Amino acid sequence: MRLPFHTLDVFTSQRFAGNPLAVVLDADGLDAAQMQTIAREFNLSETIFVMKSLKPAHTAKVRIFTPGAELPFAGHPTVGVAALLAELRSPQTNGERDALIILEETIGTVRVGVRQRAGEAAFAEFDAPKLPERHGMLPPAEELAAALGLIPNEIGFANHRPIAFTAGVPFSFVPVEDLDAIQRARPRFPYWDSVFTGSVPGGVFLYTRETVHTTSHVHARMFWPATGVNEDPATGSAAAALSGLLHTYDSLPDGVHRYVVEQGFEMGRQSLISLNLTVQRGKLETVRIGGHAVRVSEGTISI
Repeated sequence: MRLPFHTLDVFTSQRFAGNPLAVVLDADGLDAAQMQTIAREFNLSETIFVMKSLKPAHTAKVRIFTPGAELPFAGHPTVGVAALLAELRSPQTNGERDALIILEETIGTVRVGVRQRAGEAAFAEFDAPKLPERHGMLPPAEELAAALGLIPNEIGFANHRPIAFTAGVPFSFVPVEDLDAIQRARPRFPYWDSVFTGSVPGGVFLYTRETVHTTSHVHARMFWPATGVNEDPATGSAAAALSGLLHTYDSLPDGVHRYVVEQGFEMGRQSLISLNLTVQRGKLETVRIGGHAVRVSEGTISI
């Protein structure tokens, strides 16, 4: 069996930056074990498999795999595959393309708006299919610091303290004092395995208010060794869950709040994630994730 594939760089408008993604088309004949094998072969943060949709009005059914596990939802595969399918299946008008891509993901139906203008990278955005919610408790700062190679007083800033949230995929959120500390952080074994185990999410999202770009609001890193992702250049599902703690800690007033999350800088894969939150009557009503995507390569893979 030979299947067409494409790779894209996501959450960037330039090739060889952002988060690389593999998209395997016509994957209806593959089972989960074969998909996992292919994802391990690509060895990117995620590989997404495209199949025929179950409902005629939808664009495609998809499944998402890291090198070590299947995910019910992920941001950069959603953005990347929508940009690709829009380019492959939607016509241009005067060099411009606007499309609505409806994806059947394991978490549910995700509608992605795609906009492409002549000479520019495609931009795709979607409403998170699940609003963020708390997800258990995290260990003390001393244990988190040991697992990250930091000292305890580098964990936390202002009223931000470690907390776990999920918007479909659970993450441990660890606020870090400044850029210097977050740049020095890395998983320290065996402390890591003893801290991020059981009910404590092993997808660990570090964030700080100090940023590289003045137009960014949050600088982030994400480690998840258990899924084969030592560090992720851009994590849209974590950005969706991040909105929960921003609403909780920052007491956001009613209205629309716009953020840019920068990630992947320590890896040489600069990524920018657009995060828009809508608060109504004191409650978080919608979370929208967006970013650019550019095609890099295409070919076929045999299995």
